[in-house]
Amino acid sequence: MSHIELVLWAGLAIGLVFGASGQATGFCLHRGLVQRWSAQGGYKLQAFALALAVALLGTQSLAALQLVDLSDSLYLTPRYSWLLLPLGGLLFGYGMGLANGCGARALVLLGTGNLRSLVVLLCLGIAAYVTLTGVIGPVRIALADVTTVSPTWSSVPAGWAAQGVAALAAAALAFYALRRPTASDEPALEKARARDLVGGVIVGLLVVAGWFVTGWLGNDDFEPMQVASLTFVAPIGDLIQYAMLATGMSLRFGIAVVVGVILGAFLTALARGEVRLQGFETPQQMLRYIAGGAYMGAGGALALGCSIGQGLTGLSTLSFSSMLSALAIVLGARLAWATARKEQVA
Repeated sequence: MSHIELVLWAGLAIGLVFGASGQATGFCLHRGLVQRWSAQGGYKLQAFALALAVALLGTQSLAALQLVDLSDSLYLTPRYSWLLLPLGGLLFGYGMGLANGCGARALVLLGTGNLRSLVVLLCLGIAAYVTLTGVIGPVRIALADVTTVSPTWSSVPAGWAAQGVAALAAAALAFYALRRPTASDEPALEKARARDLVGGVIVGLLVVAGWFVTGWLGNDDFEPMQVASLTFVAPIGDLIQYAMLATGMSLRFGIAVVVGVILGAFLTALARGEVRLQGFETPQQMLRYIAGGAYMGAGGALALGCSIGQGLTGLSTLSFSSMLSALAIVLGARLAWATARKEQVA
């Protein structure tokens, strides 16, 4: 088996586990944020924080052991656009609110028979390619040319400094994740808390596994591969393109992961008896989900990632640009939530 085939099979396995875990635990940043802002009970945000803590420690350990060269990743480029990253993050976050979840969550829901997610994913993938290489591509490139900077103060720590920063950040995240936000001895709540936190640990480990697979198993001097891990905006577009042009393009790690997520969610939902078709209730709801998918696709292309790609994978590299994008994604989601609240009151 060639190193490329090995990476593809490993990517499929990573996707299977992500899909199974996502279906069983409901891992979702958007849901966690909404729970927090609405003062609802739940542990989704703590699970995301724990996933980030695990991803940080694992990723930086791989780098310290020189198993993976993170400098070859998309996130550690010394140049970034001060306009497109936050603008894309805001768009993605707002679209995530409109569609009631990010692209990764939509893939999991599609595996359970949610046809609303199919519409979201098609709009997301097409909008991403329209922005990356389609009719909006020249505008994106022009804006990037005039807004790209290389500030020295945003350089990523290296060596022991990186290990120290990662350890402190992971400790703070783990403290938040493991503390009890509500005092309750109800067995159902304790079971939900344990389930969500286990899901967070699994997702964090999968981010580390993605770096290892592409950075170590995929390392080949004659046929190098892009060092990457979990991200879902461009890969969803890649899958749509591959479905149409399979004879003209090759499979990629991201495509294998996306297929694995759908399949893993389907098999888990099937085993739990939770597969059922779901559609739109009103035309207005369909329009909102279409807009949400389009915003996420365009925004993710501008921000170079999604709530998983920048919020977990990118942040695990200690990238300043990922911090900027992730913060903008949260702000965009907050704007969508606040707007929805006002509409409900009106």
